[in-house]
Amino acid sequence: MNDTDEPKLVLPFLKPFYDLVIPLSWPLVRCSVGVILAVHGWGKVTRVMDLIAGNPTRGSAVQIVILMLVEFVGGICISLGLFTRFFAPAAAIEMGYLTFVRYADHFGWRTDGYEYVLMWGLILFAVSLRGGGPYSLDRKIGWSL
Repeated sequence: MNDTDEPKLVLPFLKPFYDLVIPLSWPLVRCSVGVILAVHGWGKVTRVMDLIAGNPTRGSAVQIVILMLVEFVGGICISLGLFTRFFAPAAAIEMGYLTFVRYADHFGWRTDGYEYVLMWGLILFAVSLRGGGPYSLDRKIGWSL
């Protein structure tokens, strides 16, 4: 990549700042997506605890455990860049199901619509294509799907 591939800076004196933070942009995206997914998956962890305690809960035990693994465990792994190309597509598929099956007849996140899950699904799809990136545990251990 040469200098002509990058956009011209409006404020050229910020070039040292951009040179410093641009390599951190992908880990920022990956960590943000992973943390938000893990927080969302925490509800499934509490449902699993309810199942273990014998309290009735919404959804089957198998569904809840799978969603807990994809959202909570997967979110933590995506944040760390560990098994990124396994968990990011799994979460993107879940968001695709929610977009095109569960919420297909509504648009807008305030009305149980697909706008929000479609956005997260596309971001997770992008993460699955790119992988963990240079600042990831996948890269650190030298293993990636």
